[in-house]
Formats: sequence, C-alpha cells, structure tokens
Amino acid sequence: MAGAEFPLNLTNWDGLELMLYGIVLGYNVLIFFYFIFIKYRNSKKLYWVFFGCIFLSLAIGRLFFQMYYFFVPAQGENPITGQALMTCYRLATFFTWIGIACALGVLGILLFPSILDKEREINEQNKIKKAIIMFFHNDTRRLVYRVIMIIIPIIVGIIALVLPDSFLMDPDFNDSYFISDPIPLVTVFNYPVGRLWLNWILLPILVFLIPLMFLLLAYKTFGVLRKSYLLNGIAFLIYFAGRILQGAFDSLELPHMRAYIPPLLIIISLILFVMANSVSELK
Repeated sequence: MAGAEFPLNLTNWDGLELMLYGIVLGYNVLIFFYFIFIKYRNSKKLYWVFFGCIFLSLAIGRLFFQMYYFFVPAQGENPITGQALMTCYRLATFFTWIGIACALGVLGILLFPSILDKEREINEQNKIKKAIIMFFHNDTRRLVYRVIMIIIPIIVGIIALVLPDSFLMDPDFNDSYFISDPIPLVTVFNYPVGRLWLNWILLPILVFLIPLMFLLLAYKTFGVLRKSYLLNGIAFLIYFAGRILQGAFDSLELPHMRAYIPPLLIIISLILFVMANSVSELK
C-alpha cells in the first residue's frame, strides 16, 4: 500500500530509506575526519589514512546512490534522465570499489608489516623458518604485495566506469527512459550481466575475504589488538551484508524491507568500526 507522498514524489518507505542513508552518509564523513584528523595526526601512520579513505569513498559512493535512487528520477522520464542515472550508478559503483581498495590497503599494512617489525618477531625462529618469513617480508616484495591488493579493486571500479550501458542498465530503463530508442541489453535472467559480475560474483568474494582476514588476525593476536581486529571483521561483514541485501531487496521488489534493513545494518557496522578503532592503545 502506497503511503503519503513526500516532495520528491517519495512514498513513506522511500522517505524512511532516504533519511537512514542520509545518516549513513553523515556518519561516514564523521568517521573519515576522526581517522584523519585525530588518529593519523597523532600517529602519522599510513594505516589511518587508508582507514579514513574507506569511509570518504563510501560517503561519496553513497551520495551518488542517493542521487540514483531518489533525486535524478524526479527529473522526468526522458533519455537525458536515463543517462544521468547511469552516470550516477557508475560513479557510485566506482567509489564503492575505491573504498574496498582502501580496505585492502589496511589489510596490506597488517599482513605485510615493516621488515623491522618482522625482525623482532622472528629472532627466536630457526634458520629455515626465518629465511622463509624474511623472503615473504622483503621490503620490495612487501610493497609489491600491498600494491597488488590495492590495484585489483581499483581496476574493477574502472571497469564499472567504462562498461557499455548494455551491460549495466536496468531493463526497466528502456520502458521508462529510452522508449523511442531502446538500448539492446546483455542480461542473464533479465538481470544486467555487468551488475551480475560486480554485485553477485566479485563483491561476495571480497565480502568473504576482508572479514576473514581480520578474523584470522584476531585469532593470531591477543588483548586489545584481538578485540580491535575481531570488531573490524564483524563490522565489515555486517556492512557488506547490508549492501548485498539492498541489491537483493531491490531485485525482489521489496521496497519496505529495502527501506530499513540494509541501512540499519550499515549504521550498526559503522558504530562497530568506531568501537574497534577508538581504543587509546591503538596507535
């Protein structure tokens, strides 16, 4: 049942979703400033720059998603609006993958720390084990591993920017925005094949990988670090679950569930991120 209409011709559920994602966007910006102007300024560690840029990228991506879902469609059903929607979707997807690249940058620093840090850790190891560990933590190799981890999601984001509309466009757009000159689409079960790869194949892989790495780090450490890594892993898991559920509810045409479940999950994850990284011992 449709609810009362808002100024942008939004239903009650749309208005609720817009408000909750507005909170998500603002919270992302606040966390960015917290990590950059408090954590990084005090420690001067690149770790906090990457962590802060995760939330800046996600905030920019969320802004474009807000335009895609709520503001641009209000401009009318015409080809110009359709192209504007596709531009917003591409930019939102690109900045989401930039955020993922920053998350992998954080993991790169944790998984491949400074050679000096590793030397302290392995002084008591036997020669063979020490040689193996030092091989993988050679400064040059360490830098290469970090760059590879960061560059892969950036490439995926660039692909999202340059893929033709036929691979990314919602089939309903032809009926709403391109009636006179429909765009031939490449779909699987009436779902754009580009979105299928981005949202249901590549993203779930990282949904599994990033939290898993943090949970493994929690298993290998103790005390405050264990708590921090554990909360970060859970936070990433909840965040990505919210993102995936948003797409799932959208595809299943369940606007009432899409309106509150995904954004509330994302807000919970953001609170966990702050809890995980606000301990004074985490320099």
